[in-house]
Amino acid sequence: MILREVYEDKEEQLLNQFATRSKSSKGRKQEEEKCDIRTEFQRDRDRILHCKAFRRLKHKTQVFIAPEGDHYRTRLTHTLEVAQIARTISRALGLNEDLTEAIALGHDLGHTPFGHSGEQALNEITKMGFRHNEQSVRVVEQIEKKGAGLNLTYEVIDGILNHPTSNQPHTLEGQVVRISDKIAYINHDIDDAVRGKVLDLGRLPEEPVKVLGDTSRERINNMIHNLIIHSLDQNKITMSDAYSMALKEIRQYMFKNVYIGSKAKEQEKKAKDLIKSLFFYYHENWEAMPDEYTSLIIKHQEPIERVVCDYIAGMTDTFAINAYCRLKLPRPWDIY
Repeated sequence: MILREVYEDKEEQLLNQFATRSKSSKGRKQEEEKCDIRTEFQRDRDRILHCKAFRRLKHKTQVFIAPEGDHYRTRLTHTLEVAQIARTISRALGLNEDLTEAIALGHDLGHTPFGHSGEQALNEITKMGFRHNEQSVRVVEQIEKKGAGLNLTYEVIDGILNHPTSNQPHTLEGQVVRISDKIAYINHDIDDAVRGKVLDLGRLPEEPVKVLGDTSRERINNMIHNLIIHSLDQNKITMSDAYSMALKEIRQYMFKNVYIGSKAKEQEKKAKDLIKSLFFYYHENWEAMPDEYTSLIIKHQEPIERVVCDYIAGMTDTFAINAYCRLKLPRPWDIY
């Protein structure tokens, strides 16, 4: 018995009419023999979970740069929260949980050190621009496994690429991750901002709080329920107008009061200067990068600027700081 085929048959029977069946996947760029145990999307989830870029997320900033305390979110904990919310929604709607989870686990693999500050720095300094969603695709297609990539399915790549607010994934599973990302980061960023004494819960905008709830737990629970109710048997993932507006308003409030110009971002300029300094150094001394990156330049004729961005984006916060100190700060002479 081929267990994969049993799972594929279950998908045909249990998933709703608009769900993405693994058996109907558009496939991979390089054809592979199918696994006898796992579906295509299960394989993608496992490949992402075991890749190096995923492990590095635990040492990358979410919002607070170099926070003191063990309970602030990192890029990894954010990713896990997105995956949990997205799976709950997908299960309730009869969508493909494996595809949803694979997209969620991979959506931020290309994020830089120091969160969006690092992303902005690279975007400002490079002619080709830098966007973390596009970098996430580059990670899984061209950087992981020493340049071989993970060879993921079209549907997972599409969901990763199109998870930002301004984009629209082609699958309902991708749409679920797209909105789960917002549900997760808005609420856990409020939680972290309150913990860091950057935000007073009593000053959150009154009308959105009335609609969504007083606590993170209430807001997440209410948004998930609202989303499920308004997306059941629909070929689109959506909330009610009232909830969509409330989420938009509270997101705008967070940008104004936390993401830009608050105590949480007081180290932002230093972080951006550090990233830019590393970029200039490695652009002039690209041979100093590890072989897996220099080979992209030598063997694959990739632009130096692009590969330097690859290397810096892959760094953790601590690695970037140590690299800067090693390259830019004087050290005592070794007299022995």
